[in-house]
Amino acid sequence: MKQDIKSFNQKELEEFFVSLGEKPFRARQVYQWMHVKQAASFAEMTNISKALQEKLSQTCELTVLRQQLVQRSRDGTAKYLFALADGNMIESVRMKYKHGNSVCISSQAGCRMGCRFCASALGGLARNLTPAEMLDQIYRIQADIGERVSHVVVMGTGEPLDNYDNLLKFLELLTDEQGLHISQRNITVSTCGIVPNMRRLAEEKLQITLAVSLHASSQQKRLELMPVANKYEIEELLEACREYFAKTGRRITFEYSLVGGVNDKTEDAVQLAALIKNMNCHVNLIPVNPIEERDYVQSGKRAVAEFKEKLEKYGITVTVRREMGRDIDGACGQLRRRQIL
Repeated sequence: MKQDIKSFNQKELEEFFVSLGEKPFRARQVYQWMHVKQAASFAEMTNISKALQEKLSQTCELTVLRQQLVQRSRDGTAKYLFALADGNMIESVRMKYKHGNSVCISSQAGCRMGCRFCASALGGLARNLTPAEMLDQIYRIQADIGERVSHVVVMGTGEPLDNYDNLLKFLELLTDEQGLHISQRNITVSTCGIVPNMRRLAEEKLQITLAVSLHASSQQKRLELMPVANKYEIEELLEACREYFAKTGRRITFEYSLVGGVNDKTEDAVQLAALIKNMNCHVNLIPVNPIEERDYVQSGKRAVAEFKEKLEKYGITVTVRREMGRDIDGACGQLRRRQIL
């Protein structure tokens, strides 16, 4: 079986090269080709011999995603559909901001969490992505736009904490000084609330932002929208959030998708404020992106504004996410689903 060397850290790669009878400095050269120059083939690695290129081709896999489709929005957002080596499809989004390029990547092919308003979960989970497959979404987008990516959001298809070990390795490689070297503070990881792995992540004491998909102001309402609530009650989830802040000093972001007539009423805002009033947190309100397979509708502008005002009245820091990419299947999983059906 070929080795997935783009998922190796530099130490692991050096050990592997020694096992091949090669000098460790050759591993450092290849590491730079993969993670700094982002070569798409061994043949591009011009400072290593043809013999070593051939040896690597025979013993190693160099993960390079194939761009199947890209849709570009009027607002500068671009949505990419990538094919994996086994034929699975994943999607990524590039968003252009004043502060630079932000990329939202997928962590799984499909998802098994089953959130009612999300297109990602409609086909279930195909498999986890490797660290290399997560990284290469960023590398291919950089190659396409000819610009550096400065911010990464792990909030595309899949539940990142359901792919915990590969996620941690991806974060190690992404922030490595010898690689792309993106600051931990420029990385956001989302979760629908897998409490044990939230606690494990807190122990890592990383400086990333943890974004928790809350989407409800009570356990009962969360059960209607998110099957994960059957396993982890809302109070247990909030306690894990408090622990995360206590151990990392990093403010939690609560993602709250506003669904018209479901969780966007005044009493929902009052309940939500009561739930999180003593926490160091930020609420990101997201007008839900409708999908054909569900009958959920987006909250009206007035309902969104009133919800925001009510939270602010209770002293909660809140923003409304700017809608981007609506004209290009911007919601998680939409583009992938249209391609595989």
